[in-house]
Amino acid sequence: MTRGVDEMTRSSVQITMKQHVKDYMSIYIFVSVILLFGVVFGAVIVNSMNVSQKQDILSFITHFFGQVNNEGYINGNEVFLSSYSTHLKFLALIWILGISIIGLPIILILLFMKGLVVGFTVGFLVNQLGWHGILLAFSSVFPQNVIVLPLYILLTVLAVQLSIRMIRKQFIKNDNEPIMKQLMSYSIVFCLVAICLCLASVIEAYGSSYFLKAISEIIVSKN
Repeated sequence: MTRGVDEMTRSSVQITMKQHVKDYMSIYIFVSVILLFGVVFGAVIVNSMNVSQKQDILSFITHFFGQVNNEGYINGNEVFLSSYSTHLKFLALIWILGISIIGLPIILILLFMKGLVVGFTVGFLVNQLGWHGILLAFSSVFPQNVIVLPLYILLTVLAVQLSIRMIRKQFIKNDNEPIMKQLMSYSIVFCLVAICLCLASVIEAYGSSYFLKAISEIIVSKN
């Protein structure tokens, strides 16, 4: 009996998710393109930097890796708390912007900036460290972002959708459909995403950090 109920619930959730994606496919495509532009722009910035700027950042990275080798460990708890608190702040900001009329452009800018940071990080590592940079990017940047980026896209779509609804409700007076139900669903999804982002922070703190320690010795010796 319980198994049947679980299967029905799972099926209902899958149908709801598929219908949601189908209804807002255009927004998903638009938001994904914004994120992709951010990644590309971040990589382009690396190529536009002069040698001294690149050398300053590379020296900082090398110094960081040297500290990792000397201390022999990275405090996973501190990394987790820092990572998860950053995600929660981003969630709270997107949630607030989603229920505001003026939040729409800021939401898209924030997603663009997230893509820019990822693109710049990966681009710089590959540009300066070659194959070691690719290995470092795939081991310390890629794992958690496989979870983070799709969730950020989902949050952005939901926030954009609600922000547009708020604008319509403000300026189209014949829109009498109650918004409280959508706001409740919006908040519940954000809470579920917060739980999923906890997993991403765990991967970053205890998984990616492990690979970072393993690769740091190679990079320090190379430089």
